[in-house]
Amino acid sequence: MANNITLPPNLQDKIHTDDEAIKAASTDYGRIITQNPVAVLFPSSVEDLKTLIGFSFNSSVPYTVAAKGRGHSIHGGAMATNGVVVEMTSLSKNDSNRIVIGGDKASGFYADVGGEQLWIDVLNATLQKGLTSVSWTDYLYLTVGGTLSNAGISGETHLKGPQINNVYELDVVTGKGELLTCSKQANSELFYAVLGGLGQFGIITRARIVLQPAKAKVKWIRMLYTDFDTFSKDQETLMAVNERSSGEILNFLEGQLLMDPNSLDFYPREDRPRIAYLIKQYGILYVLETASYYDDSTKHSVDKKLHQLFKSFSYLSDIYSKNVTYVEFLDRVHTGELVLHENGLWDVPHPWLNLFTPKSGIQAFNNGVFKKILLKQNFTASTFLVYPMYRNKWDDNMSAVIPDEEIFYTTEFLLSSGFNNWQVFDNINKEILEFCDKAGIKVKKYLGYHDSKEEWINHFGSKWKTFQDRKNQFDPKMILSPGQKIFN
Repeated sequence: MANNITLPPNLQDKIHTDDEAIKAASTDYGRIITQNPVAVLFPSSVEDLKTLIGFSFNSSVPYTVAAKGRGHSIHGGAMATNGVVVEMTSLSKNDSNRIVIGGDKASGFYADVGGEQLWIDVLNATLQKGLTSVSWTDYLYLTVGGTLSNAGISGETHLKGPQINNVYELDVVTGKGELLTCSKQANSELFYAVLGGLGQFGIITRARIVLQPAKAKVKWIRMLYTDFDTFSKDQETLMAVNERSSGEILNFLEGQLLMDPNSLDFYPREDRPRIAYLIKQYGILYVLETASYYDDSTKHSVDKKLHQLFKSFSYLSDIYSKNVTYVEFLDRVHTGELVLHENGLWDVPHPWLNLFTPKSGIQAFNNGVFKKILLKQNFTASTFLVYPMYRNKWDDNMSAVIPDEEIFYTTEFLLSSGFNNWQVFDNINKEILEFCDKAGIKVKKYLGYHDSKEEWINHFGSKWKTFQDRKNQFDPKMILSPGQKIFN
């Protein structure tokens, strides 16, 4: 028994209640809130998860359970106040066989991957067979179960859809402690519920991920714009070209705001003073970022196609490009992470705001948020992403919520603060949301949190009843993911 919670006696040797374990499970990447669990489970098998959750489900006083991978949530999503946090990465310590490649050329290749596995390890394992996942996240040091519980997006989403759209089947331990295999064909209600389901219906212990042949190299390109409308129009043109063409010309499409003259590492040294001057002159430069994957046999045709494609674009004078390896490109964020670690700037509060913004409001968003809020208040040193995607690349049966329009934009404010001033950044987030509300821009939060059940109901909109029904079906005692504060 721990703090009046009765835990399974046969898991005693794997349940930790020491200060170190509790402290590690009481915080997350956001570094904004702290919530202490009563205990932390370090499972050595999926059976341990079944036992933990099943015991709670059959108890007269159930305890809550939260699965924690890399703890990359920003507002306590993987926490369980007075409950039990499961350190998912413990699963792979006792079983090295948690990434298995299968399939064939005729029926397609796949990887069976433990929910606790990091995407970087999936990348390394699949590349040994000349294969790769069809959809990645920008940052690979996240768990498979973690990103699939949200959506998993990047510059590949416009083409291949989010990661949740590229899964064949799952093994899930439900809130009743049952281990079920689900897919579009079998236990489909659970399959659709769990993908983008914020951990509310079950813990993903295995995912069968769609694979495709990997290319070895990447042409990584950036173009600078001073005018937002031209920039977004060219982004959408690239998206449409990819839709129409039989072969993929562009594998990756993103965009970002360039407002900090100290963040010019990508660009040639001799061009940096000119770019810094342009930032000073215009306040914001819009960076259209794209990439094409190739191998030696397609190197020249890639250059030719891209030259043809960009001919009609209205970017500033130069196209900036680099040829890098496929791994270097996919793992680009980690390079920056290592620098931040060195400077002690990684483990600071991250009051992030990630939004899906409908196309109809994106111009007003640029004027009201990028120019008036960020620029006028001098919030220019963080990373701000803005890029479009298609609604039809998402499966509406899944729990993930996106705007109703056919094209919507990811607008991400990846803010890092000092330990004592994160509220200042959080107030900026509130100001952004208030602006959208007043301007009638129907944004949806991604990776977000809401302060009340009413806000969650509003977030899910027409999906709320289905979400609630699925909760009653798969986790009727409200055991799972209490940190999201949707039902608890």
